[in-house]
Amino acid sequence: MSSGPGATVARGRFTGRMSLDDASAYAPPARRDGSERPGSERDPHARVAPAVATVLGLLLAPPALFFWGLSDMATDSCGPDDCSPELTSALDVVDGALLLGGPLGLAAWVAAWLLPRTRRWAVPRLWLAGLSLLPWPVVITLVAGLPPG
Repeated sequence: MSSGPGATVARGRFTGRMSLDDASAYAPPARRDGSERPGSERDPHARVAPAVATVLGLLLAPPALFFWGLSDMATDSCGPDDCSPELTSALDVVDGALLLGGPLGLAAWVAAWLLPRTRRWAVPRLWLAGLSLLPWPVVITLVAGLPPG
């Protein structure tokens, strides 16, 4: 290899600069018809389902937590040891629905906001937003249907 003017310098496989022409070698393969992947376009309504879930969650969570706090008062007339098994098992279901469903609903709500805002993720976003609301009406319904002590 000569180093004079006009001499070509042999470059190693990984030492040369990459030109813009070489960038296509690293791009994902193009579709035959030249279009983009289906579902890769931006979804203009991506924020609607998580926003509705946020508003409904802010409206449903406080009454659910309030009624959950009052549900233990259902055992005041019979004492915690003399209540019917139906009442104690129903209270256990209410506790489980809130203590397990609350964090899962919160995780679904966060995931609905964090999904990519493309049309491809529209259906999972809608499902996650809907599932994030599930614990609150379930707790309200269970507390409203508590059996007598």
